[in-house]
Amino acid sequence: MTKYYSVITGHGSYIPNRIIKNDQFIDQLFLESDGSQVKRNNQEIIDKFAEITTISERRYCEPEVGASDMAYEAALKAIASSGIDPEKLDHLIMAHNFGDVRGPHRQTDIVPSLASRVKTKLGIKNPNCVAYDIIFGCPGWLQGVIQGDYYIKSGDAKAILVIGAENLSLVSDPHDRDSMIYADGAGAFIIEQRESGEPLGIIAHASRTDAVGYSALLTMDNSYEEVQNREGSLYLKMNGRRLYQYALEHVPVAMKACLDKSGIALKDIKRILIHQANGKMDDAILERFYSIQGESEIPKDIMPMTISWLGNSSVATLPTLYDLMQSGKIDTAPVVSGDYIMFASVGAGMSINAVVYKV
Repeated sequence: MTKYYSVITGHGSYIPNRIIKNDQFIDQLFLESDGSQVKRNNQEIIDKFAEITTISERRYCEPEVGASDMAYEAALKAIASSGIDPEKLDHLIMAHNFGDVRGPHRQTDIVPSLASRVKTKLGIKNPNCVAYDIIFGCPGWLQGVIQGDYYIKSGDAKAILVIGAENLSLVSDPHDRDSMIYADGAGAFIIEQRESGEPLGIIAHASRTDAVGYSALLTMDNSYEEVQNREGSLYLKMNGRRLYQYALEHVPVAMKACLDKSGIALKDIKRILIHQANGKMDDAILERFYSIQGESEIPKDIMPMTISWLGNSSVATLPTLYDLMQSGKIDTAPVVSGDYIMFASVGAGMSINAVVYKV
């Protein structure tokens, strides 16, 4: 029986040029939440941070660059990669969490929507290309892909552009050591409708939101520094220890639910792309994902990583990772026709999602 499937036909990413290495934080004033200075010296703080997260550097955009600017650059590459006429896009879905934050005021700017701004930059005149934003924490881009899959499988759409972009460097508190994890960037997919008698493209997906008891693990709050706090800006704050515990407990379960729904055997999954939030956390998630399915052997190179040099760019990590893998820009072989891959993400809300995809 012939069905509609959602297939990735183009991909692109934007990686800022500014490289911020860990040693650039050596003279930073790090404070506790009560405003007192962290007792460890900065070298100890940096070394411990690198051990826990595996991050040695990250990318920041220039202060005048907004998320929609980066999104536009990633979208151009995805469109060129697919060869599609942008006027034939039915939806433009833009995932972010802070809008077009720009220095020095750091105010969230989301009117008009970032999707509309990107559509304008791309010069798409077709009014039937519906552009809208999605705010779903770090899993926002993957949720946009899931929404796009619903449109395509219903027959409502034939081509969709899904973008994720964030400039977390402008919403992070420089006096909070946790802020060293954050980065900037953008990634984009073109997803198109294909008719097939055999399953291909997006095979299955699963999403969940554990708001009660977990929604405050990532919030916006005051700076730890008194003078900066008086300026009135809010900054991204996280309860790192509890977030780690939440992710380790629930993400593997959500991934298993998605895999079970797909009917695909774990041994047939060629690559697993997990949101680049924390290197050690992703390793632990992967290990538990295999463990709850009775598997102790994890295939080598199944989980490519970029967090060590790109940091955590929220909604941009997954599309960027896929783009770099498929473009041969990281030391992981691209997936090819017939391969199965899994995407998974976790973030503010707290929300989790996963997708099983056949190339």
